[in-house]
Amino acid sequence: MTMKSLLPLALCGWSVLFAATEAAARPDAQKTRAYIDHAWTTLTRSMDDCSALGDSKVGTRPLLYLPANLPAPPALAAMQAHCRVEVQVLPRAIGELGDIAPATLPRQGLLYLPHPYVVPGGFFNEMYGWDSYFIVLGLLADQRTALARDMVDNALFEVRYYGAVLNANRSYYLTRAQPPFLGAMMRALLDDPASFKDQAAARAWLQQAYPLAVRDHATWTRREHLAGDTGLARYYDYGGAAPVLEMRDSSYLRGVIDWLIAHPSEDPGYLVKASEHPDAAEVVRLKAASCDVEASKVCAGAWSKGFRLSADYYLGDRAMRESGFDTTFRMGPFGGSTHHYAPVDLNSLLYRYERDLHDFAVQLGRTADAAHWADVAAARRAAIDKYLWRADQGMYMDYDFVHGKPSGYRFVATYYPLWAGAASPQQAAALRGRLGVFERKGGLQMSEHASGAQWDAPFGWAPTNWLAAAGLDAYGFHDDARRIAREFTATIDRSLAADGTIREKYNMASGNADVKISAGYTANVIGFGWSNGVYLKMQALLQERTGGPVRGAGARRDSALAGGSRP
Repeated sequence: MTMKSLLPLALCGWSVLFAATEAAARPDAQKTRAYIDHAWTTLTRSMDDCSALGDSKVGTRPLLYLPANLPAPPALAAMQAHCRVEVQVLPRAIGELGDIAPATLPRQGLLYLPHPYVVPGGFFNEMYGWDSYFIVLGLLADQRTALARDMVDNALFEVRYYGAVLNANRSYYLTRAQPPFLGAMMRALLDDPASFKDQAAARAWLQQAYPLAVRDHATWTRREHLAGDTGLARYYDYGGAAPVLEMRDSSYLRGVIDWLIAHPSEDPGYLVKASEHPDAAEVVRLKAASCDVEASKVCAGAWSKGFRLSADYYLGDRAMRESGFDTTFRMGPFGGSTHHYAPVDLNSLLYRYERDLHDFAVQLGRTADAAHWADVAAARRAAIDKYLWRADQGMYMDYDFVHGKPSGYRFVATYYPLWAGAASPQQAAALRGRLGVFERKGGLQMSEHASGAQWDAPFGWAPTNWLAAAGLDAYGFHDDARRIAREFTATIDRSLAADGTIREKYNMASGNADVKISAGYTANVIGFGWSNGVYLKMQALLQERTGGPVRGAGARRDSALAGGSRP
């Protein structure tokens, strides 16, 4: 057979191969669902899972900490022998965040949790605060009720023994929380009939959980968490003016310094002139002006071209990490002024929390408590309207209480009040009219600013897309909610078809996982817990035929316990 006669066969073979490749790369929701179904198992950890003990962020030998006021769990000895891990007891019982300074511990380690939990993915090998809400929604949507309840019970355990729902269950997080979703997690569980065997069991569980939720909420009304005299809250970390302990080296901080040097007009005062190798007198000065170079190698190495970072920057950097939006330029470059602001997202979440606590109190027959929470929620809603609503912009915007002025940074968290039920119908309609500021091919991007940071344009994330879509749906804008759900789920489908993974974040302009970060964290982690959960919730929203509010979207539905109403 001649080469000429072989050519048609070769072309036919290539066409078959091309068709097979094209089919393999075609977005397919069923393949996405199969990936998610498998991922719940691969992302689940527990204390007897030795892989949960390691922490690539700090690189130290595994260590497990037990609360000082918790009797040794029966399975501890077997786990300790199996995983060959050192176990220590925290030096004292914890009443609230900051009671124990993590830097005083012999080394950093995993904080004990009694139940299995789902981690986000990648190098995130612990149970995270706000990730867990969206993961719980996904688990409930996927009828994995027992695991969802385990996660909520773990969050309540953190409140009881570590003072609040933590950023995550690592000892270096004992000084900060994350966005407060505990009330919403509890409601999601109570709203699922399969979570408890009957109403009596649900009520008994709520009886135990309610005081812990009240204690967790109190974290946000401590003096340090107040946004001046606005009646609103701010993010704040009790670790002081120092680099966070999970930061292994100074490269990130040197990058911040270099950026500020290159953009002097955008420096809010973060740069401090200093020596690379300060003498004794300068060391003392830097303890107040910057950070303690003798106490922290990361602090000592955070120098570039004659400058260090101010103590106020370190306070803001820590607050930014508590916000979960790490990093965005929304509250100063690299989030370094986060503690100067009353944020839309935090105060919307607290309003929702207070309404949930009101409803729980009603369900438990605590009349005085219910009246208290109704008053607290009403006061916060009035403060939100006074300080955060911008009628001229038709949006909610953060408020700089230090300088007494609203932010001009348009951020997708403006839709949180819809999910929380804090907006009036007129405000909701105005917000709907601003979707074009954020909406792109792949869904809602974080902001208009292409700062190079992962929580800015053109990037979008599962939690903010879900809260916006659910909020719009709850206010009757069903077509908008479903359009955003279609856009974002299509982005996940396309990305999975392209490389077989679900990611932490996506490019909203291109509608895929092509994410290139130049400011801050550069990885696009594979997993990914909250992307999985939001995908399932959005698919359920798209499949609804009634056009009514979606479960957990801020609108009330029948639950395992009767009573209460959404605002």
